[in-house]
Amino acid sequence: MEIEITSLLEMHAPGLSASRMELGDNAGRITWQAAKEQAEETPILDTPEKLDAMRDFARSSGGWDAEEIAAWDAEEVNALFLQWIAGDVRELGADTLAGIDWTEAEEMQQAGQAPSNIYRAEDGRIFFYLGS
Repeated sequence: MEIEITSLLEMHAPGLSASRMELGDNAGRITWQAAKEQAEETPILDTPEKLDAMRDFARSSGGWDAEEIAAWDAEEVNALFLQWIAGDVRELGADTLAGIDWTEAEEMQQAGQAPSNIYRAEDGRIFFYLGS
């Protein structure tokens, strides 16, 4: 499923996805709290179908089992989605979606050097592909 994320152009990715080296021992807690707060403001996954697509995506990553995923509420699913976007933005060398060099990003993606879940359509809208 393709999810439009253009509305997140200015979302500050390092606030939602940062390492222990950057934020110290509480990096996970800090970024998870920030992601939950952002999810309250911008619940991108706003239908049961979108929420289920993210749950399936998370399950396919191998990071969680079905029982854990089933226990997530909509805010937690949205928070994880935002963290995933933030991580991908950072892997593309930017701090925001607006800061991505799309020519370079496409080259990195085609070379297998960066995630290929984020892409920009010809009309300038930005999407995240929830699938394998």
